[in-house]
Formats: sequence, structure tokens, C-alpha cells
Amino acid sequence: MNSLPKPPKDPIKLTEYGRNIQKMVEYAMTIEDKAERTRCVNSIIDTMGIFFPHLRDVNDFKHKLWDHLAIMSDYKLDIDYPYDVPKEPERVVPNKVAYPTNSQYKRHYGKFITKLVQCADKLEGEDRERYIMVLANHMKRCYMVWNKDVVDDATILGDLCEISGGKINLTNSGVRLKTAEEFAQQHKAMHSNSNAKKSAKRPFNNKKKN
Repeated sequence: MNSLPKPPKDPIKLTEYGRNIQKMVEYAMTIEDKAERTRCVNSIIDTMGIFFPHLRDVNDFKHKLWDHLAIMSDYKLDIDYPYDVPKEPERVVPNKVAYPTNSQYKRHYGKFITKLVQCADKLEGEDRERYIMVLANHMKRCYMVWNKDVVDDATILGDLCEISGGKINLTNSGVRLKTAEEFAQQHKAMHSNSNAKKSAKRPFNNKKKN
């Protein structure tokens, strides 16, 4: 026979004291007589101190217990506190984080590809042509990282035309972009030059071996 599901319990304000102490505090809040309520709360404070016997000699230990009592009562317990109990902190609702509204549907080219394409509008003549070729090859390299299959130049040039809003249209120009082998050779050459510069910075060892 399946048992009925248990109703969810109210959350405990301070888990280190357990649910029984929380119920004691809630009971104390229902006592109408203030003197009787104060005596009950003092008994609760003594019980709370049993949980931390190693802290009895610590300064302000009692003060901390009264602070915890105020927290467990949601700062609603009407008694004469022997210490200055902190007031309930104001709950500040943080502002919502604004998410970017731009929709980037060709993510394999990177999030800055639109800005890179827009930079071509600031150039003219041969500078603009060289920049567009570098940009197109960069897009092809990014596409190859995302897609390991063979990349057609027409796909890259078509995407470039689409991203630029038709301002850069090389789809029928017969432009040839670098191949995967040329990218690999370029990477190898850059790596070799980097190693050569590092070796040139190392001091020569002129000591002769015996």
C-alpha cells in the first residue's frame, strides 16, 4: 500500500540549531503575556548555548545567541532584548541583467565578424581589396575549425556578401581563397619563425666541454 506523500516542511532559518529550536521560537511568539514570553525566551537562549559549549568563554557569545534568536523569529519577537539586536536588513532586488539583443546566426565566424565586415566601409582602393581578401580567408579558417569537411569558397563568399548586406559581393568574381594545405604551411612557417626568435634571444654557451 502506497503511503501518502508528506507535506513539505517549513525551511529552517538557522540549520545549526535544528528544527526543534525553531519550533520553540515560534511557540514563544504565540505567548501573549510579555513576562511569560521573556522567561520562555531566556530558556531558549540557555538551550541554544548547549549546542556550542566550546564557545561559552568567547566574548559576545551571549550577544550572538540573541542575534540568532532575532533571525529565527524574523525580527518579530516582542521582548526586551538585553543587547542591541540588529534590525531586519532591507531586501534590495538587483536589476535584471540585459541580455544582448543582436541575433548572430553564423556563430562559427565569431561574434566580432560583423564589426570586421563593417571596417571594410572605411577603406578604399587597394587597401579595401587586400582587407577583404584577408577577411575572407579568416572566415574560411574559422569555418574549417567548425566544419572539418572540405569548405567551398562559394560558401564563404556568399556568407560574406550576406553579412555585409550585399556591399561585398565576390560570388562571381572568380576569387580563390587559400586551401587547407596553404593554411597549414602558413601556420608552420609562423611557428618556425617564433621558435627562431626565441632561440636568438638565448645567450650563447661558449664554454667548451672537457
